[in-house]
Amino acid sequence: MFKWSSLEFLGMPRRDFLLVFNLLFNAFTWSYMAFMVLAGAPLGASMLSAFDAVFRISAVGAGLSGALLSAKVKRSSLLYFWMILGFFSSFLLTFIYAFSTTHLSLVSILLGISFGFGMPSSLAYLGDLTSVEHRGLVGSIIFLLANLSTFIFAVLFLVLNPVISAIVLTAWRGLSIIGFAMLKTKQESVEVEKKPVSYINVFRQRPFSLYLLPWVMFTLVDAFEKALLQDFFGPEFHRFIITTEPIISVFFIFIGGLFGDRIGRKRIVIYGFVTLGIGYAIMGLAPTERLAWYFYTFVDGAAWGLLLTMFLLTLWGDLSQPGTREKYYAIGSIPFIVRSIIPLPFVAFIASVPVDASFSLASFFLFLAVLPLIYAPETLPEKNIELRRVKGYIEQAKKVKEKYFKKK
Repeated sequence: MFKWSSLEFLGMPRRDFLLVFNLLFNAFTWSYMAFMVLAGAPLGASMLSAFDAVFRISAVGAGLSGALLSAKVKRSSLLYFWMILGFFSSFLLTFIYAFSTTHLSLVSILLGISFGFGMPSSLAYLGDLTSVEHRGLVGSIIFLLANLSTFIFAVLFLVLNPVISAIVLTAWRGLSIIGFAMLKTKQESVEVEKKPVSYINVFRQRPFSLYLLPWVMFTLVDAFEKALLQDFFGPEFHRFIITTEPIISVFFIFIGGLFGDRIGRKRIVIYGFVTLGIGYAIMGLAPTERLAWYFYTFVDGAAWGLLLTMFLLTLWGDLSQPGTREKYYAIGSIPFIVRSIIPLPFVAFIASVPVDASFSLASFFLFLAVLPLIYAPETLPEKNIELRRVKGYIEQAKKVKEKYFKKK
């Protein structure tokens, strides 16, 4: 019988799950809400895009710095500082109407640091406290709930003015500090022995590079294609895409985590790439057909859901050891964080590329991205895959047996 106190289906004690959930769920939702509040300032679209870029670049730099510092500082102390910094930067947003553009730029930098600095250590908690056979499911549940909550907060912040929203944001970050203090004082063995590893050593790990390269290529292809297709689809269908794709991705986040623990991470990643490659191929064959546009919308959302679960939350924990995970997660999260600002320096180049040709190029580069995956190792132990398969056969045999005796 299922017991909430042990969370058998997640393979971890309830307290461990709540600790990781508190850190990651609050951080992801806080980052979404922070930019919603910033978007409420009386600014133009170009200025908001600039602030978004500043936020993301600051988050990347802070994440790399935080991962470096984690080798020298106690993890809990680093996380307390990170959350308190987020609380302070959230409070600054209550003065959003009094800030000039220069002040808002500085606030964007501070918000980016407040998001990125402790994320590698929070994700390292996920890697340390989860077993390899349950890591995908645990990560996908947290990320799924964080993304679903985003829709609720988006509706709430539409009703509230930016100042009240900033107060809610401050209180939300404060709850994370309280939750961490309560769970951390009772938590045992969360501090692991630190092992010296440099970023160069991380890149030298062949399995890490074989997974990172396809992830980088995917984000590059997707970023350039979205920049091209924005004008191609027109404003009406583009609004449909940016509304529909996140909903599709949310469900495939969970599917990716669930099946990643059953059939292996490598298969899920390859399925994601192949699915999106087929979508681009069909768009290349029938670029003016409305049905092809809908199919592309679905497969792009599905691919993002599958790949986010693997590349953001699961693989880097599989490929690293306790005490080294922060640097793996810091590097592995960069493509996700900067994905929306990748095309900005290449606007002139993007404008010169024919849209029809871009579909064929996208399919080609996605095919190239799959090649390193052929040589990449499966990070889920083979015995776990076989055990799941045997259990499936036993369950099927039981069902057949029950049907046979019912007939008798």
